[in-house]
Amino acid sequence: MKATIIGAGNIGMALAEGLTRSALCKKNEITVTRRNITSLSSQAEAGYKASTNNNEAIQNADIVFICVLPQQLNEVLEELLPSVDIKNQLFVSVVTGVSTEVFRHKLGNKLRIIRAMPNTAMKVGESMTCLAAANATKKDIEVVQNIFNTLGQSIVINEDMMSAATALCACGIAFFLRTIRAASQGGVEIGFHAHDALKIAAQTALGAAKLLIANKTHPEQEIDKVTSPKGCTIAGLNEMEHQGLSSALIKGIKLSATMAGNLYQKS
Repeated sequence: MKATIIGAGNIGMALAEGLTRSALCKKNEITVTRRNITSLSSQAEAGYKASTNNNEAIQNADIVFICVLPQQLNEVLEELLPSVDIKNQLFVSVVTGVSTEVFRHKLGNKLRIIRAMPNTAMKVGESMTCLAAANATKKDIEVVQNIFNTLGQSIVINEDMMSAATALCACGIAFFLRTIRAASQGGVEIGFHAHDALKIAAQTALGAAKLLIANKTHPEQEIDKVTSPKGCTIAGLNEMEHQGLSSALIKGIKLSATMAGNLYQKS
């Protein structure tokens, strides 16, 4: 399979690694693009094909990944249009806030397009990726899921849930990181050195997530296992709730979801 990645930034190159890990492509079968060829020197040295010409880059590609910013998309799609092969090419978009309808309107109504919302944990193989498809075959979806599953886990959802997925999945990384930071700051206040507090908080957060995934339990079930009558855990939890912990997270996620749906403005 030949693949082209339009926009070889952090997410684009994580996808390139996923393609090679899934054995769908060899490095020399992957073309990566950026506006500045000098910024692709390390990718070229690693064995990928590098280009600044998006139109030429997608010619003969079986799968095309679009990994640009929403404000760059219209220009990129205009560049790609002359070389798009509707019948034979599968497109995958990781562009935030842009529906599959936009791609089909600009590149052709019969375009096979899968919209993906991963997060930056792709870099360590722990991303959560939400996928939504239009005109894609069952095999298309399986291929794309296989790629993203090498970078973490993935699920297929209805496209009308993609803004919500952006908030909970992509923005969610920042929300949980800020929570870990707050926990580590609390650790410093109670006597730990900063680096020790951060290590303890991060590993504890990782352990909590793994408990839920491994046991397939609800958070409250695991919380019940570590709270005892008149104990220190329930005292701390109740104080956090009095200060608005859950409410603040919920409100933040709702606001991010609303904004995610408005990032791309049709021209």
